[in-house]
Amino acid sequence: MTATRLSTVILNPLLMTHPHSSHWIVAYSGGLDSHVLLHLLASNRSCWPERTLAAVYVDHGLQADSVHWGEHCAQICRALKIPFRILRIDARPAPRESPEAAARRARYAALAAELNPETALLTAHHRDDQAETLLLQLLRGAGPHGLAAMPTASRLGSGWLLRPLLDVDRADVLAYAHEHGLQWIEDTSNTNTDFDRNYLRHRILPPLRERWPAFSSNLARSARLCAETANWLDTEADADLVRVVAPRPDSLHLPALRELSELRQRNVLRRWLRQLGLAVPDSRQLRQILRDMLNARHDRQPHVCWRGGEMRRYQDRLYAMLPLSSHDAHRTWIWRATAEGWPPLELPGLGILELHATVGAGLRAELLADGVLWVRFRQGGERFRPVGRAHHQELKKLLQEAGIPPWARDRLPLIYLPPFSACNSTENPELLAVVGLGIAATARSGESGLLPVLQSPSATSSGIL
Repeated sequence: MTATRLSTVILNPLLMTHPHSSHWIVAYSGGLDSHVLLHLLASNRSCWPERTLAAVYVDHGLQADSVHWGEHCAQICRALKIPFRILRIDARPAPRESPEAAARRARYAALAAELNPETALLTAHHRDDQAETLLLQLLRGAGPHGLAAMPTASRLGSGWLLRPLLDVDRADVLAYAHEHGLQWIEDTSNTNTDFDRNYLRHRILPPLRERWPAFSSNLARSARLCAETANWLDTEADADLVRVVAPRPDSLHLPALRELSELRQRNVLRRWLRQLGLAVPDSRQLRQILRDMLNARHDRQPHVCWRGGEMRRYQDRLYAMLPLSSHDAHRTWIWRATAEGWPPLELPGLGILELHATVGAGLRAELLADGVLWVRFRQGGERFRPVGRAHHQELKKLLQEAGIPPWARDRLPLIYLPPFSACNSTENPELLAVVGLGIAATARSGESGLLPVLQSPSATSSGIL
């Protein structure tokens, strides 16, 4: 494939199908593939004058030469007149996590943070990479979503991830590099067959390609067909989700879920977990979830964990979330206002507590005149009178009536007015609000006020919305 042909194959679809991206960032490692992509885009800048181009190098800190590689990338970008920056990340694996998976997770997290809705990250994955990915997924027992391998375009953070070389053979990438006299980095770790992908690349694929020359293109076609199947399954799951999802997005209505066949139950659970940003359990774990959650007695609270997620049942609801972190329910925070207002208060493991301006639903301004609030958690024995109640009641009963799951009750922030403040002359703190439940009837403002809101790290982080 000539350089002109390669430019046409890559740039025309990229420009036509992704007009929303006005800023392109190339993930540039200094290796062959990303150097070709960067050079190709830089050489054809006149084709897309309305867009900007930059490059970023991710230093994983795992190789002794990584700093020198970054300097090489900077030098190439200066020659091509392309803005360049280095992202340094901690790619050390978590317990029982492979080094490859850890590096990939840390790399994409750092790159996602660089994107906005008008920005696209471009990576240099090609057809041979696609074939390797499909085989790895097949060996891991993946279903259609895994066997779809890498899409040409997908969301990443608030932006896009584009792979413009995905229909190009590595041989054509190499030919382009030689034609233009490019110099690239050879990472010696790419020959280490202790890594699964390298083992496939150097030991398995060469004899397959010798026997079946169209090996890579055929596997890429299979990946596209699996992607079509995965999209159809998602469409079916979305239709079922409309029937089974509860008012909270992290919960499902069990009676409605029981009406589906087991195949549709598994499909809708996988789709639901992906939408929540949670890891999807394997088939064995998924069957255990359905067995334990659907068949347990109504008064039981089954709990199933897997790497990257957990599922719990309470009454007729099924809840999914990240594994709950440790929580000290005896801790008290002193929340102080500043000249600019009430700063967000970080509650480790739970999220960020904020006061939002509102009308007719927040705390009265005079209660906050001293600029000090206490934030605690339920200890037991608290009594509370929310808006709409004539008398104080045990907080425990109010939480039960509200259907708040047991594991979330001790994690709901309770906001108190300190004793001996301007509006509290007693020696006991006054409970003003229970975040997630409501404002005290005596504390609510009929006009403008401030509403306490807990912004969780994600909708699944603690089971609290």
